[in-house]
Amino acid sequence: MKTTTSTRLWLKASIACALAMLALGTGRSIAADTSVTAIDILLDPDATMVQHAEAVNARLLKVFPEGFTLDASHRPHISMFQCYVRTADLDKVYATAAKVLAGENITDLKLEAFKYYYIPDKTLGLSGIVIKPTPGLIKVQSDLIAAVAPLTVKTATSAAFVKSEDPGVNQLLITYVEVFATEHAGEHYEPHVTTGIAPREYLDKMLAEPFDDFTFSPAGAAVYHLGPYGTAAMLLKQIDLKP
Repeated sequence: MKTTTSTRLWLKASIACALAMLALGTGRSIAADTSVTAIDILLDPDATMVQHAEAVNARLLKVFPEGFTLDASHRPHISMFQCYVRTADLDKVYATAAKVLAGENITDLKLEAFKYYYIPDKTLGLSGIVIKPTPGLIKVQSDLIAAVAPLTVKTATSAAFVKSEDPGVNQLLITYVEVFATEHAGEHYEPHVTTGIAPREYLDKMLAEPFDDFTFSPAGAAVYHLGPYGTAAMLLKQIDLKP
C-alpha cells in the first residue's frame, strides 16, 4: 500500500490522538454533558486475528510495560464508522446498524493482513496490523455510513467519550471522529487492528522482519463507546449478524 498524502496526514493526526499528553481537563472544571456519545461501530475479528494481535501486544509490553494491554477496554477490532450520536438515539443507531450488517454476509468476508505499521511520535510509536481494503469491506462501510449518518451529530466535547484519567481524549481525537466519514472512509479507508505502543527503535526492527501474511474473517459486530486513544473502551451493543 503506497503512503499517500492523506495517509500521512491521517498518521500524524492519529498518533497525536493516541499519544498526546495534554488532556482537555488540565486543572479546569468541565461540565459533564452526556447528551452526545462518541461511538465506534466495528467488526470483531476472528480468533486468528485476535491471536496475532495479542501476540504482538505481549511482545510490545515486554519492551514497553507502560503501554496498554489488549483487553475488554482496549478491544482488538476493525473500526467501520466512528461518529457522534445523541445519547437518546442510541437504540435507533443499534437498530439501524443491525439492519445493515445483518444483510451484508459479514462473516463470509475474507480479509488479508499483510504488514505491521506504526504511527510515529517522537521516540514512541502506536503499532498495528494493516489489512488490505477489499471491495466487500468498503461496501459494508459505505452502506453502514449511509444508513447511520442521519442519526449523527457534527461534533462533541471530551464528555462524549468514556471517562478516564488517561489523557488520550483531546481536540485532535475529537476532530478525528468528527471527520471520519469524509476523511477515513471509502477510498481513504485504511483498515487495521491496533496492537500497542513501543519505542520507535524497537518498532523499526520489528517492521524490518519478514511478515507472514495471513487471512481471517470478521466474527461479529458491535457498537462501542469510544475512550482514550480512540479505543473501543466500553461495549454498548453486540450486533446480531443474522438476517
